[in-house]
Amino acid sequence: MKTKYFFLSVLAMTALLIIGFNAQAAQAPLKEVKSAKGNVSGANLFNRLLKKETQRNAAPSEDGIHDSANDGTHVLQPPLIAYDGLPTSEFGNYVDWVKSLDDGLLKPRYDLSDPTVEPLVMDLDIVREVKASMPDVVFPHKPHTQWLHCSNCHPKIFIPQRKANVMSMSAILLGQKCGVCHGKVSFPVTTKSCTKCHSKPKPADWQPPKSEASLTNPWR
Repeated sequence: MKTKYFFLSVLAMTALLIIGFNAQAAQAPLKEVKSAKGNVSGANLFNRLLKKETQRNAAPSEDGIHDSANDGTHVLQPPLIAYDGLPTSEFGNYVDWVKSLDDGLLKPRYDLSDPTVEPLVMDLDIVREVKASMPDVVFPHKPHTQWLHCSNCHPKIFIPQRKANVMSMSAILLGQKCGVCHGKVSFPVTTKSCTKCHSKPKPADWQPPKSEASLTNPWR
């Protein structure tokens, strides 16, 4: 009997050791996965909103965007010096660029070789209706054309034709359509900046649109 109990005890201890070893081995990859998921700085490097800033308006050699090994990067003026005196904003790089233009603090150069070329400014707002209850999007051409020539966007990014451009927030966050610039060289798409684009409230009597099935076979 003693031999039997001793044998069972050895089996039990062996089983516990095996279980403990397997549990420890199983936890190792879980810890690695958790660590990988917790670090999102490497995801979608094109979109700065997914990358946590370590320093507000860091110098080019420290911002994680410019090549710190390039000597030219260290010659660039640090943003904290370049932006000094400009009106502030809570979005993007914390400068209100539109107000800077309106106040005459900045005058973008419209042509690389000829500084006398005047910009072709288009003062036209495009309203894109949003099916959900979110306010509609107003795209102002004026501040965009004060900085950029029309060919930067048309026709490669946006077809200049009514209802010719299918857009979604998913595509924008993936760096398409508006996301080609916003999230990289312009203010990123964050919960704070929603109202900068979704700026036209729905009418007081607005109702969500019905599906095609509901219109074809309405309930009775």
